[in-house]
Amino acid sequence: MPTDVFGVLANPVRRRLLESLREGPRSTGELAGMFELGRPAVSEHLAVLRTAGLVREEPRGRHRYYHLQAARLAEVSEWLHPFEHYWKQRLDALSDLLDEEADT
Repeated sequence: MPTDVFGVLANPVRRRLLESLREGPRSTGELAGMFELGRPAVSEHLAVLRTAGLVREEPRGRHRYYHLQAARLAEVSEWLHPFEHYWKQRLDALSDLLDEEADT
């Protein structure tokens, strides 16, 4: 049974780990240094991300590097897509209102 990507992304530490991996692969130590958590706690979060298919692990000697695997994020994008239209309409209405206020 695949891991629920939404449940995985609900955790702010995991979201921050993914955000940092957008810039490229990072070692476990580098990633752990971004948090006030202990390295074992960060490793647990990375294991959850790996199980969910959101990151892959690459051993390099004694170190492990993590890479973003963005394909699973398509599921999130597909779910959010219908809401983009809603927010675009809301932001357009706000823009119109602000333009009217500026004209008065």
